[in-house]
Amino acid sequence: MNEALSTILIVDDSSENLAVLNELLQPIYRVRITTSGENALRLAVTSPEPDLIMLDVMMPDINGYEVFTLLRGDPRTRDIPIIFVTAMNSTEDEMRGLAAGAVDYITKPIVPLIVLARVRTQLELKKARDWLRNQNDFLEAEVARRMGENLLIQDVSILALAHLAETRDPETGNHLRRTQGYVHALAEHLQNHPRFSALLTTANIELLAKSAPLHDIGKVGIPDHILLKPGKLTPEEWEVMKTHAQLGSQAIEQAEREIVKPVEFLILAKEIAHWHHERWDGSGYPDGLAGDAIPISARLMALADVFDALINRRVYKEPFSFATAKDIIAAESGRQFDPDVVEAFLAMFDIFESIATHYTVIRKTNSHWLAHAHWPSFSLLPEAPAA
Repeated sequence: MNEALSTILIVDDSSENLAVLNELLQPIYRVRITTSGENALRLAVTSPEPDLIMLDVMMPDINGYEVFTLLRGDPRTRDIPIIFVTAMNSTEDEMRGLAAGAVDYITKPIVPLIVLARVRTQLELKKARDWLRNQNDFLEAEVARRMGENLLIQDVSILALAHLAETRDPETGNHLRRTQGYVHALAEHLQNHPRFSALLTTANIELLAKSAPLHDIGKVGIPDHILLKPGKLTPEEWEVMKTHAQLGSQAIEQAEREIVKPVEFLILAKEIAHWHHERWDGSGYPDGLAGDAIPISARLMALADVFDALINRRVYKEPFSFATAKDIIAAESGRQFDPDVVEAFLAMFDIFESIATHYTVIRKTNSHWLAHAHWPSFSLLPEAPAA
């Protein structure tokens, strides 16, 4: 801020006082004057806006303290430094003015050199404050930009890893996007449910949706002769196939150990990858967890994954209709799925239909590719061998 461009607003009901201050300051600064508090409030928000206000205390319409309070209450003027200039020269008056928030208190009759020095000091301080504020605004904008860029890179990396796993699997296209949408919608619906509200915060829901595409990343560790087998797996092959859940969580855990600090969404990603094939009744894999021992993240993914498998074509079956898939999920309440999650699914089934329809199904034509890792684990689908 160049001193020659600094604007000072002088407010005093005495024309003599205005003339003295104007004559002193006019050669150095842009000076605006007024004799009333009401006009001062108007001029304070009129261009050129003042960089400093010199305010008399005793005025007939509204006094200086009242003007000061109004200026401080207006976001447009609350940061303008104000110096009280008054004939009230007692220590109590000065303390009251400074306690109110004035940057200085000058008593009349004024001493020109003192006034100039104090005005210059306050303008330099304002310049420093404005510079810091601008720097802070710039830094905040830069931090926000870089955080957004980092989040975008993170999202791209997640999807790249997930799609890498998907290239080895005969899933129909957009499975990742659909299941991500199902999980996000389920979580939002259950956010206020007393069983889930503590875990399904808004922040955790976003992390959950971010994590969802990594649910089958462990498939990259399954040998081709099993993953791509064009027929029913043997019991031994099925046991190998089931290890994809643990392989996925182990890969994420290994990545965690090699980074400098924890990444929140990876906690949920590990849960989803490891336990999304567990069943509510305890008959799932890899750990045979039951009920609430299964993390809610994995319970949501379990239903989302099965629903998407049901409504899409597989080598071993035609796609089920939405209505049939809905009935199958409902029948598995309390067996494969958490009953409250199924209840939410049924209540918001139209949203599931909308998500499924929104993402165009891309059919893979290679008849040698099979979706073993996404088979629902209940017995309607025969490809998983009997125990």
